[in-house]
Amino acid sequence: MKIRQILTLAVLAGAGALASGQGSITNPVTQAAVRAYTEEIRENPQNYNALLGRGNEYYQHDDYVRALEDFTEALKYAPAKGEDMGTRMQLLLLRADIYNQTKRPEQALADLEEAYRLAPDSYAIIYQKANTEFVLGKYAAADADYKRLRALNPRSVESLIGQARVAVKQNNLGIANELLAQAVALDPNNGDTFVRRASVRKMMGDHNGAVDDLILAISTNDPRPNDALQELVEYGNTNYAAVIAGLTNTMQAAPTNAMFPYLRAMIAQSHYKYLAALTDYKYIIDKGLYNYHGIYASMAECQYALGLYDAALESIDTALGMTRGQAGYFAVRSRILLALDRAEGARTAAEAGLLVDSSNTACLEALGLARVGLEDYSQASAALGEASMNNSDEPLPLILRAWVSEKYLKLDDAARGMLQQVADMDHFYLDDVRSLRGFALLGLGEKEKALAWIKNILDTAEDPDGMVNYYATCLYAQAGEPDEALKCMERSLEKGYADYHNWMDAKYGPVNPGTLRDELRFLNLLQRYDIIFGR
Repeated sequence: MKIRQILTLAVLAGAGALASGQGSITNPVTQAAVRAYTEEIRENPQNYNALLGRGNEYYQHDDYVRALEDFTEALKYAPAKGEDMGTRMQLLLLRADIYNQTKRPEQALADLEEAYRLAPDSYAIIYQKANTEFVLGKYAAADADYKRLRALNPRSVESLIGQARVAVKQNNLGIANELLAQAVALDPNNGDTFVRRASVRKMMGDHNGAVDDLILAISTNDPRPNDALQELVEYGNTNYAAVIAGLTNTMQAAPTNAMFPYLRAMIAQSHYKYLAALTDYKYIIDKGLYNYHGIYASMAECQYALGLYDAALESIDTALGMTRGQAGYFAVRSRILLALDRAEGARTAAEAGLLVDSSNTACLEALGLARVGLEDYSQASAALGEASMNNSDEPLPLILRAWVSEKYLKLDDAARGMLQQVADMDHFYLDDVRSLRGFALLGLGEKEKALAWIKNILDTAEDPDGMVNYYATCLYAQAGEPDEALKCMERSLEKGYADYHNWMDAKYGPVNPGTLRDELRFLNLLQRYDIIFGR
């Protein structure tokens, strides 16, 4: 597998779950097809083929609400006998998939059971039915259906993996391992087989085995590697040590393969282990394993986070020397220059990025901060406002703009309006520190609500790498609660949150430790954990 195949991992690490809400159809050809189906339905509301066609267009674009309406309406008229029986089966399968995607397995199973009665020898129906029964905890029924799959196809990997999953739930781990071995023996060159075995091993608590399988899946040269890559990245969120150990073992066996140190570096970086990530990026370059601008840009990000600003500037300039088509690289350069107190250079870099992509949020945000550094506060507010408009779900540009409006422009009412927008945001991480809701509440003078928000997160959220406790440190510091802030700081450092820039140098906006840096206890804690920063 070529290393350029894994460069999408930076996106995968931050990607959200599969969409389950309404999508947007923008393709003109698809829009025309929907209009044509709509006209057919208007002329004949019982035209189940037109309803199927339009519903399928919605389904393909993740607009499950409208797709479900069309499939349900079509099923009122689609016949259960005769030549068009296949249409009814297709409708049932599609609707069942929507029910499963939207976490309604009972309704999905009802559709699948009807489809099974229409076609008791359909492999696809039996497989979907078995998986749904498994989700519902109907293990005996699921096992029977997985065995039916094996009867239809003796080389069915799906049936063996399914039976293994049932065996784990029934605490028959020996049988589960035998079934998994049989599955891999049937299709040892298919990366998906290892991804599936990894999922079962994860159920068994065999995290090292699961990681090994995901690495094997990546190594098979399967043309569909992203499932394994996505799984490995996500596994790092809950089993970081197992993922790093697995990649380390693989690197020892294949020391000249750039892919594995790159993976290890990227996963370490995503967990704020910048020193370890930087070591791997340098290893790739120094050994001549791969020469790619993205590696230099990642090195720059790590060096910036570690407070190594001159080295970071050299790295990002190397990346930009290899390609000037990445707007995000200019945003990184701008942030580095601003940390070096070179605000004019930071402004120029951000503006150069906007010439590549005029709506790039990172460049607009960097431009806003550079203009703060230049004391051009009105233009700073304008840039941050544009960043906010381009990405209305992102709270940070609004928080920063509110800070500029209140601190420098003395526009208190405008600032309160922006903070209220952040406080009222309704997105998937409302009860996550990334929503910045507590900082908005604090800015609105609602200290008790802000502290209740962060306490709830600290009590309920997992924090494997110290990021949550870093944000809590900042909030408590801004709220004038230094003792609580220092407790969170120590927990954050214990977990390895190694962003030295954020701890010591970040100063724009309210999301930083602020006056806590004046505390001797703060400096003592940083010194105690200086090893994670390489100092």
